[in-house]
Amino acid sequence: MSTTTGPATQAPAATSASRSLLARLDWRRYIIYIGFVVVFIAFAVTLGDQGFLSTNNLLNIFRQAATISIIAVGMTFVIACAEIDLSVGSVAGLASVATAMGIAAWGLVPGILTGLAVGVVVGAVNGSLVAFLNIPSFLVTLGMLGIAAGVAQWITDSAPQPILDQTYNLVFGGGNFGPIPGLLVWMALFVAVGAVVLAKTRFGRQVLATGGNRTAAEFSGVRTRRVKFQVMLLASVVAAIAGMLYAGRLESGRFQWGAGDELSAIAAVILGGTSLFGGAGSVIGTLFGSLMISLINNGLILAGLETSQQQVVRGAIIILAVALARRK
Repeated sequence: MSTTTGPATQAPAATSASRSLLARLDWRRYIIYIGFVVVFIAFAVTLGDQGFLSTNNLLNIFRQAATISIIAVGMTFVIACAEIDLSVGSVAGLASVATAMGIAAWGLVPGILTGLAVGVVVGAVNGSLVAFLNIPSFLVTLGMLGIAAGVAQWITDSAPQPILDQTYNLVFGGGNFGPIPGLLVWMALFVAVGAVVLAKTRFGRQVLATGGNRTAAEFSGVRTRRVKFQVMLLASVVAAIAGMLYAGRLESGRFQWGAGDELSAIAAVILGGTSLFGGAGSVIGTLFGSLMISLINNGLILAGLETSQQQVVRGAIIILAVALARRK
């Protein structure tokens, strides 16, 4: 007597296989992408009449996210290495005024080098104190936050430093590369390079190994002190370039540029799936974390919410996203 398998018996098997696949899928890894799509659709439906979907508004969302995304790329390496950098916002402000003053005094190229030197010096100090003197990065960079902000305000006497060199302003965020806004080109460049370095290079593997288990990394031959120094240096240099982009886009250097960006960058990194305890990181996830923050800010402004209400809603959404992404 033969036994046949019909559609009635195949359907439960297919359903069981589908359930098994969904059970194995770690959806928390993709919560930032799911959340971005959900928030975008919600704003598109509710704020369509306010011009949310207009080309200018969508470009504004990307422009607002660009500088934070660039800072957050450097922060991704720092947090993946199980460290933190609270000074990046102040470094951006100091670099902006140093660049403006350098251009006014010596010209275009020396001014650019002056801005980069700010990032190198601050990063070297942060990295040396953290890597070689074993001072917690939270304390080091908290102190550096105050130092950099104070120096920027001191040397400018709290006055804006105009940048009259139009070449600088066009290249550093104020102009377009063809039809594409310059800031978006800078953002794409940093995200692409950062993603490749973290995921595909030896340095990226060493960063993740150091953050995941420093002792095991050292037994494997990784010079963890050097890696920690390098990520702190990298974060400061990237923050300095972000400050130079602020200066180019707004045609002036001010100590206020970058104020508070360290918190936005950290939020973007954590939203993007990088572990606050180190050992895991995603630059692409960080990009979407920055875009999510910019998207929320833009939507709440168009919705007409007051500043206090925006802060409440923004904070609630970020907490919800992090809670959903948190692994058991």
